[in-house]
Amino acid sequence: MDRLIYTAMTGAKHLLEQQTTTSHNLANATTNGFKAQLDSFRAVPVISEGLPTRAFVVDATVGTDFSAGGIQQTGRDLDLAIQGKGWLVVQGEDGVEKMTRHGSMKINENGVLQTQNGLQVVGEGGPITIPPEMTIAIAKDGTVSAIPMGSRPNAVQVIGRLKLVNPPENNIVRGDDGLFKTKDGVIPDADPAVNVINGALELSNVNVAEAMVNMINLARQFEMQMKLLTNAENNETKASQILTLS
Repeated sequence: MDRLIYTAMTGAKHLLEQQTTTSHNLANATTNGFKAQLDSFRAVPVISEGLPTRAFVVDATVGTDFSAGGIQQTGRDLDLAIQGKGWLVVQGEDGVEKMTRHGSMKINENGVLQTQNGLQVVGEGGPITIPPEMTIAIAKDGTVSAIPMGSRPNAVQVIGRLKLVNPPENNIVRGDDGLFKTKDGVIPDADPAVNVINGALELSNVNVAEAMVNMINLARQFEMQMKLLTNAENNETKASQILTLS
């Protein structure tokens, strides 16, 4: 009897947690550069002094769906989308280099290139500072150039180059701040093979229809686990009645 209770109870608990993950993915369906989180279940035996006859369910986070999202043209000079594999390196709030696919940037009051959230964009030679009264252009390889307003296009001044990296996906983890990092915390050197598309942003890779269907399936599975608990309670009540009569 208690074997059924262990399985149903922990299954219902972690189904709720998986619903939270699905809800989080749906909430970020319109967030540029967002990568969907993936979960799965696994059975873990209950360690006790008796025989290992009982198990409970654990919701194991498999990782992240790294498939590319769609590309939306914005025409904005400070927007970029990573073409294919690769990441844009930014400096997190804790001062550590981290990775993102969200390429919407701005220039702060000091002329430093930042993300829309105020995180400093990392260049291969350090921070990228934009001189005032300049028109910005970002090349395919991440080179940031500036043209003085009112000047001819041939008066181009190279400001720096964005740090674009491409570590193995099995070495990438998502942080609590939504940014990505390597498992050892060390961001690799720039990869010249990573290209960007200027004037565009990558959309979220969350499939809204698939996520909605998943939420419905999870709700039905939760109801099934609760019915199992109810059946276990009814069986225990009937067993107690029989033992009382005997």
